[in-house]
Amino acid sequence: MTISGAAAYPALEARARQSLGTSSDAIHRMVAAALDRHDIKGRRVVDVGCGQGALHLAVQHRFAEYHGLDAVRYSRFPDAGEFTRVDLDSPSWPVASSTADLVAAVETIEHLENPWAFVRQLAALASPGGWVVVTTPNQLSVLSVMTLLVKRRFSAFQDAHYPAHRTALLESDLCRMAAASGLEVVDIGYTGRGRIPLAASHYPAAMSRRWPRALSDNLMVVARKPHD
Repeated sequence: MTISGAAAYPALEARARQSLGTSSDAIHRMVAAALDRHDIKGRRVVDVGCGQGALHLAVQHRFAEYHGLDAVRYSRFPDAGEFTRVDLDSPSWPVASSTADLVAAVETIEHLENPWAFVRQLAALASPGGWVVVTTPNQLSVLSVMTLLVKRRFSAFQDAHYPAHRTALLESDLCRMAAASGLEVVDIGYTGRGRIPLAASHYPAAMSRRWPRALSDNLMVVARKPHD
């Protein structure tokens, strides 16, 4: 279902705007490093849940076309990009399938009601041999596990994060969704940046690099659609 006007979907727009359409620089660096590591490039990237379009800066030298999908078009969305307003919880999107060399969903899947259907949509957008990258909060970090034990909620899913953050997922969930959607998981990555429990500061970078799963606030799954 395409959103024909923001006024017709006030609740959806309000929920989308709760995150301000941004993600941390550490997450974009993680994605950019994965693109470099696997030499991912091509003609077209589709940024699903694009927000303000910050990912464009990390991928513009690798792709000729940038297409953002989201419930809200922010004023900072890059002029050079194509934008389609979409309810990402809808069963179909007004975007041609099998046309993207890279489909990226950066800190988007946790906002949705049906992540399994969402990953199937991402896989459908990717061209044969194309790539799918998904990032989300890391529920297995020390901070998140401790918060779950004390508050019975993961750290990124407290009352203050609702209703924007709806679905907490483990890296094993993302891998299962990718496989069920016909994708091959190639890589799992972490930001190497994590907040210290009961503090506003973050772990030293050297520590986070040594124990990335435990000391990173966000994770990434990189998958590929088979050529056949």
